[in-house]
Amino acid sequence: MKNNRKPIVAVVGRPNVGKSTLFNALSGTNLAIVKDTPGITRDRLYTDVSWLDYNFTLVDTGGIEPDSKDVILSQMREQAQIAIDTADVIIFLTDARTGLNDSDSKVADMLRRSGKPIVLVVNKVDSYKNQMMDVYEFYNLGLGEPYPVSATNKQGIGDMLDEVVKHFDADMMGDEEDERPKIAIIGKPNVGKSSIINRLVGENRVIVSDIAGTTRDAIDTPVKYNGKEYVLIDTAGLRRKNKIKEELEKYMIVRTVSAVERADVVCLVIDGEEGITEQDAKIAGIAHERGKGMIVVVNKWDLVEKDNKTVNEFTKKVRQVLSFAPYAEIMFVSAVTGQRLIKLYDMIDMVTENHSMRVATGVLNEIMTEAVAMQQPPTDKGKRLKLFYITQVSVKPPTFVIFVNDKELMHFSYTRYIENQIRDSFGFKGTPLKFIIRERKDGEN
Repeated sequence: MKNNRKPIVAVVGRPNVGKSTLFNALSGTNLAIVKDTPGITRDRLYTDVSWLDYNFTLVDTGGIEPDSKDVILSQMREQAQIAIDTADVIIFLTDARTGLNDSDSKVADMLRRSGKPIVLVVNKVDSYKNQMMDVYEFYNLGLGEPYPVSATNKQGIGDMLDEVVKHFDADMMGDEEDERPKIAIIGKPNVGKSSIINRLVGENRVIVSDIAGTTRDAIDTPVKYNGKEYVLIDTAGLRRKNKIKEELEKYMIVRTVSAVERADVVCLVIDGEEGITEQDAKIAGIAHERGKGMIVVVNKWDLVEKDNKTVNEFTKKVRQVLSFAPYAEIMFVSAVTGQRLIKLYDMIDMVTENHSMRVATGVLNEIMTEAVAMQQPPTDKGKRLKLFYITQVSVKPPTFVIFVNDKELMHFSYTRYIENQIRDSFGFKGTPLKFIIRERKDGEN
């Protein structure tokens, strides 16, 4: 089974070289898709890009606009480190108008040493004729050919993307041999992600010695439980020396995207004492958007004062804040005492199975016919919605196509109704379901 993980492309560059303009030029209308996920579109940290037959995720590592020169360099180094740790290909964005800059050269050295594929892009080239000498100057960075673009006018973008996708290899597009379920452990800082992994692994294998070159932001730990192998992806990574940067949401989100992208199922760890927060919702939104199986792991449950209503009230609150992901499973654990943690493996098995479950077309159409008989489809100006046929086209997440007479009439609420009927029959616990609505005229085959 091919794991169709999207490659990650990170943009690194000084403030004001036009990162957000490039982002806007590449993201097109993709960002309008997220309607019911809180907080996701406000900060444009990542966007899905399609070019030719490739889909990838573009990540902005910057967004901190420092004042002084040396702060700029240290921030760029931090960005570059994050890009090196999490991205498959790095776009190094420079500015033809300000020319080659000292911090560009220093960051170029760092990028070059990483061995990661780098595409050097020179922005703000509005006229090839007049500005090519400015572009040639960037050959001095030793990163190969500079690609001139104008993000504002969308010029040169095609050549740049051709170069980016050349660096995607078969491994990035999916590890065909690796059948092991991949589980990303995600969540805010200090909710106990590493403690949970350490408990699950049964040895502290997640902690890596602090030597240059070992700062991976997502550490893969293969574990075996009951004869079955899993890969745990930890986003905690190493604590950077500078605590302030560690707390920056920006960095946490970039790491989360890169871990979620590679996972089948995500465990969102939240702090039982603190309760669920908007930031948790934002992190859950990343997994929801990308169609991953989801388990909400409420940690530190041993510290919570409880009576017979506590679990119900907490569950209700989680459901409220994560209303866009009603399918998510919820578990109450303690990494410190190990309470119920071993049950997480059973939950992961169940969600993994549901995430790749297939339902026969005949059965789906029976469910749909019955659903339509119980609740008539909506009408508009005398025209009634007709549902002809439903079929499942893929898994991870389970994706269905419904053929109807008029797409406009298929309201979100009726799709949700059909989804609920399918869930009533098959459960699909812990996994989102995706529906694609296609039009077909009466009488067409």
